Amino acid sequence: MAASSVLRKCKILKSCVNTGIGIRQLNQEGTHFIRCTQFGRCLSTVSQNNSHICHDGKGPRGSDWMYHQRQVSTTAVKFKAASFRSELASCKRIVVKLGSAVITRGDECGLALGRLAAIIEQVSELQNAGREMLVVTSGAVAFGKQRLRHEVMMSQSMRQTLSQRGDINGGQIILEPRACAAAGQSGLMSLYEAMFSQYGVTTAQVLVTKPDFYHDYTRNNLRSTMHELVGMNIVPIINANDVVAPPPEPDKDLQGVISVKDNDSLAARLAVEMSADLLIILSDVDGIYSGPPGLEGSQLLNTFYPGDSTSIVYGSKSRVGLGGMESKVKAAQWALDRGTSVVIANGTTLDNTIMKVINGRKIGTFFTNAKEAGMTVEMQAQRAREGGRALQALTPDQRADIINRLADLLVDRQERIISANRKDVEIARRRGGLSGPMLARLALSPGKLHNLADGLRQIAASSHENVGRVLKKIQMADGMELCQETVPIGVLMVIFESRPDALPQVAALAISSANGLLLKGGKEAAYSNACLHGLVQEALSLHAPKDAVHLVETRDEVSDLLELEGLIDLVIPRGSSELVRKIQNESKGIPVLGHSEGICHVYVDKDADPDMVVKIVRDSKCDYPAACNAMETLLIHKAHRNTKLFEDILDMLKAENVKFHPGPRLAQSLKFGPAEAKSMRAEYSGLECAIEIVEDVCEAIDHINKFGSSHTDSVVTENLSTAEAFLQGVDSACVFHNSSTRFADGYRFGLGAEVGISTSRIHARGPVGVEGLLTTKWILRGSGDTVQEFGHGGERKYLHERLQ
Repeated sequence: MAASSVLRKCKILKSCVNTGIGIRQLNQEGTHFIRCTQFGRCLSTVSQNNSHICHDGKGPRGSDWMYHQRQVSTTAVKFKAASFRSELASCKRIVVKLGSAVITRGDECGLALGRLAAIIEQVSELQNAGREMLVVTSGAVAFGKQRLRHEVMMSQSMRQTLSQRGDINGGQIILEPRACAAAGQSGLMSLYEAMFSQYGVTTAQVLVTKPDFYHDYTRNNLRSTMHELVGMNIVPIINANDVVAPPPEPDKDLQGVISVKDNDSLAARLAVEMSADLLIILSDVDGIYSGPPGLEGSQLLNTFYPGDSTSIVYGSKSRVGLGGMESKVKAAQWALDRGTSVVIANGTTLDNTIMKVINGRKIGTFFTNAKEAGMTVEMQAQRAREGGRALQALTPDQRADIINRLADLLVDRQERIISANRKDVEIARRRGGLSGPMLARLALSPGKLHNLADGLRQIAASSHENVGRVLKKIQMADGMELCQETVPIGVLMVIFESRPDALPQVAALAISSANGLLLKGGKEAAYSNACLHGLVQEALSLHAPKDAVHLVETRDEVSDLLELEGLIDLVIPRGSSELVRKIQNESKGIPVLGHSEGICHVYVDKDADPDMVVKIVRDSKCDYPAACNAMETLLIHKAHRNTKLFEDILDMLKAENVKFHPGPRLAQSLKFGPAEAKSMRAEYSGLECAIEIVEDVCEAIDHINKFGSSHTDSVVTENLSTAEAFLQGVDSACVFHNSSTRFADGYRFGLGAEVGISTSRIHARGPVGVEGLLTTKWILRGSGDTVQEFGHGGERKYLHERLQ
């Protein structure tokens, strides 16, 4: 039975609707409620099977549905809030609450226009992208205070003379806040209209007071108006009508500025009334802390669960608004309990806070009812550091035992490993999106696993020479011996994609160097990574805690992990140039070891052996085209143009299905042929390469230093002086003579394995094995020595005798 039929048949309902106090709502079970907006009673239900039940003023839940006239009720429909940050990207209706401390200046007299403009730009972008944005704002008092203070200062003498109404207190003008609000409301709204109009967004002002929420009738009117505005693609700007608001309570306000507690409650109630998906409360702190933010030991809570409030110590209130964090937490919990997701974040930073929240970044404090299984990444990093210290306490033989055990497990459990890897490959092919080179990196084979095991055994054999090795020993003075020894870096985080074979390699290097390790693999290799990590933990259990090596499986974005300065000491990306470049750009406080591109060159000199040329070029390009050390550009001396060697090179590339792109000079000399290379700085990562003609070795060096990526470059020549000029002139991590670029690899260098190849000029360069995961510390052994003894006229002198 339709609701209209119910109204015709039921005199009680008809009377309520005719008098404007009957509204129709829908609950989760699909039942229509006709509710009295005056008393909050459920007057009738119309279920999905069209049955009609008239409750005659009594709701189906009895007295629970009866409300006192001044009690604030909630909507009948209840939604489920987002469980994880990654779900916030799908939020449609979003309420943004701007606290007084966010949009007012430090002197509390006027608005912080720069911050406000940044917030409006983000809100407009989301609104124009199809979201439904609502803004709850403060600022009218501050805006009006600025205008009235100027007016008072201009006419202060006259006013004091005529009426003595200008109150002076130590030179400070005292202004009544409600008068400030009256003077500031219109100006504040005009400012919002002007700023939003720059993005083609229309706004509407909605003034509310506390009593507007006391009665269902007024709440219904407010809700109806808001829905109408949102439906017309208008952004409602909601603020408290402080012109008629009662004076704030002394403990909830300061200097007459709008109580943050009231505004937080207003935002929470409005979000629930409007069935908003997300409420973003912008404050002047980064989020909820375990204690007052300025107190030593207070930690930012990235995620807040119900019940956590009992363990939080709240500090003083903010400089304006002053509801404080306690009111924000209560308002957030209230909204969360009613199905609205909440994030409290810092709105004073010009850092796209709102967009980052929507995109699921770990910014501010996210309120959720769902506790994520397992440890947080912060806990994993701390456990990894403790595990690394336990590894450092082991003997070299014990660390070698762990690595050898892992090598044996790779061979003994290869069927299990390949079975897990097969799942990843099948899923990747079914979903699509991975290129041929990425699929090639993803796949494991018995041959790959045996090579991995051999590399791990090399690492184990060298474990005796890593941690605690004395690099220098100096006799500073009689009875004073100074040593420089190798020590672990601390906690490493290795981020890799489509490379499950990197996991045991990196784990072995971390164990050998006694570093704690966090591994963040791509989701495309989830089954392979889980299987291999299980083997690593099984091997660790011989002598060390399993927590020394963690596989990060949380929903944290890589960009969020890069902000864990103090917990992670070095980041090592392994994957595409896009991944490495992104990590290098986003990591601000944590050093990054790696290379963003692998644009490798082979230069064929005029004195090169033809057979050697074809063999080296084929191996450099075709052995593993997806590798970062594969040749991407072939430089050929001009003397070989239109020779048999030139034709042999092209024929070989054609036979290997390699597509080549001529450089500018070669393209000019070709009457027919492929299109010119779009760029000489291209990493193809497949069966493609660029070919260019150069004048001599000097031009080849200049070309490589200009277009290369400082990775690996090789010269093919029988002329030793030319080779030496190339080896010394090319500024790359690896420079070869008469060798394939594919030799740039930790295993082939005898390092056992590598965590990656670094093109950096600091710390480590080239294939990075165990040596690149160590740093040093100075140890001084003395006998009661003081600096004063070596001063001017002192009894003792420095020897600085090198002992080792």
